[in-house]
Amino acid sequence: MDVPDFGIPPRLAARMSMAEQYEYLRGRLVSRRTLVTAGALAGGGLVAGCGSRSASPAPATSAVRGSAVVPFGRHLAFGTDPRTRMRISWQVPSAVRGPFVRIGTRPDDLGRRVAAEIRHLRTPGVQGVRPVVEQYYVHAALDGLAPGTTYYYGVGHDGRDPAAPEHRATITPFRTAPARPERFVFTAFGDQGVSRAGKSADDALLKQDPAFHLHAGDICYADGNGTGRTSDGYDAREWDRFLLQNDPVARSVPWMVTTGNHDMEAWYSPDGYGGQYARFALPDNGFDPHGAPGVYSFTYGNVGFVALDANDASYEIPANLGYSGGRQTAWLERRLKELRAEAGVDFVVVFFHHCAYSTSSHASDGGIRDAWLPLFARYQVDLVINGHNHVYERTDAVRDGAVGREVPVGGTTDPARDGIVYVTAGGGGRDLYAFPSGVEDSYEGHVTRHGAVSSFHWAKGQHNVAETVEWSRVRYTGFSFLKVEAEAGTAPRLTVSALAHSGARIDHFEIRRGG
Repeated sequence: MDVPDFGIPPRLAARMSMAEQYEYLRGRLVSRRTLVTAGALAGGGLVAGCGSRSASPAPATSAVRGSAVVPFGRHLAFGTDPRTRMRISWQVPSAVRGPFVRIGTRPDDLGRRVAAEIRHLRTPGVQGVRPVVEQYYVHAALDGLAPGTTYYYGVGHDGRDPAAPEHRATITPFRTAPARPERFVFTAFGDQGVSRAGKSADDALLKQDPAFHLHAGDICYADGNGTGRTSDGYDAREWDRFLLQNDPVARSVPWMVTTGNHDMEAWYSPDGYGGQYARFALPDNGFDPHGAPGVYSFTYGNVGFVALDANDASYEIPANLGYSGGRQTAWLERRLKELRAEAGVDFVVVFFHHCAYSTSSHASDGGIRDAWLPLFARYQVDLVINGHNHVYERTDAVRDGAVGREVPVGGTTDPARDGIVYVTAGGGGRDLYAFPSGVEDSYEGHVTRHGAVSSFHWAKGQHNVAETVEWSRVRYTGFSFLKVEAEAGTAPRLTVSALAHSGARIDHFEIRRGG
């Protein structure tokens, strides 16, 4: 039997939003009676495209006994205040009744019990191409915690109590942010995926004992093409493998993610973000907490962090270009202004996916430069972290699009005086990219002659414009991640290091203000 074509004609797709593409495709699929699933037989739930905060929770029905359902894929995230709020998330292979978290300050005393919410994500199948996938993500909101405190927790549901003797090995600690600024370490990378290298990245960063981890997007690559269209190849089951891979680190280190182009999963509305909303419980203080899960802010110690969705501004991959109607940029300006006025905040770090400054395969995105760089300069952002290009690349301090101050390996910079350092940390585990022909790697222990690099940036309309740049200071073609040590006090500083998965240092520099 011939497999029916469920694709959207390219000319029509080009004029449709992600939500419109989804509804078009869903209508064709339903009309051809291809959506007969185990979830439908069990009473239904949230179908793809309905993963919003207004949706009803999944039905607590399951043909499997609760004692036989084993939670997996635990991952933490801060709430809006990392001192007092933590979000615990996990996955179960089938629907369960009464999910909950047990928590306490000792592993043998988990007296507090917090109810959890199930978000049921249903990915339609395509006959002869891929099966229907039913996924169940569970989230618990822990508020009213004590700052600077180590807690222990276990996840469970009716029929499976983590406090039972047979399950106590699953009890795991986490720590809230301190009440007052003190020294801490955070790590960062983007473009991880599921692979031996992706697992190696987890193992390497865990050795740095970070307070939390920033993930700059392109999280698991269930969407293999990354154009944000329903024509992309997609396998929702890759998320199961990803969360299982990352459980050993994300269960105790808060995993603060943002949204890459491969995370625009057009099967889920709104704007392809229903899947990300279902899987993660992130701070809901962005411009639109109901439809932009990768946009938020939090303060830890003496550093304010801002996560942005670069799909809203990208000229290179325009599927979601302008979807916020300018609201994200307006929110960004308000938030940067607030952070600069916030007592105790010495530094501001912004992270998102697409690169403002890079010379590797995707190069630089002019949409990012147009939308956000004037605000970064106005409010003197101290560090910008990107992914997208699967390499490590670090700029000098950039001011008005040119080198404001050279920052060699081991150098020091003051953003108020010199400009902003941009770091591409896309070596999280996905297949590596290359730099332009004839451009050598240059990193700690292997510094090569510095010179101009011929590259390009993306202009509106998916056109690229050649440019010759002087700001590319450090380049490393290998799997790597960032380690940043923040210090408060009379001489606050950020010590930024880039490490290969082996632990070898490939770059380091310092950011000081007023020095």
